[in-house]
Amino acid sequence: MGRTRLSIAVGTMVVVLGAAATTARAEGPIQQRKENQQRRIAQGVASGQLTAGEATRLERREAALNHEERAMRRANGGTLTPGDRAVINNQQNRLSGGIYRLKHNARHRP
Repeated sequence: MGRTRLSIAVGTMVVVLGAAATTARAEGPIQQRKENQQRRIAQGVASGQLTAGEATRLERREAALNHEERAMRRANGGTLTPGDRAVINNQQNRLSGGIYRLKHNARHRP
């Protein structure tokens, strides 16, 4: 059963990574943070620091942030305003903190 959940979590990550790769022109720092956070989640799953459920929740949060970024870009002709970038940065900070907290909690994959 543990392998099934891990497989689901890894599959979810692949889907989210694919969606992130097709996102319209992500700006440098925003895209770099997305990639770094995806690596952190994948590393947490691989090392057992993140359970499949924790990884899935983090992936959903990342997907929601990507969706919001795309909506912001659509609303502004394909670019992000400085205010949009600040909002995304704040949300990425919160997601990063969530990754840290979940990787360092008492739950782990056996």
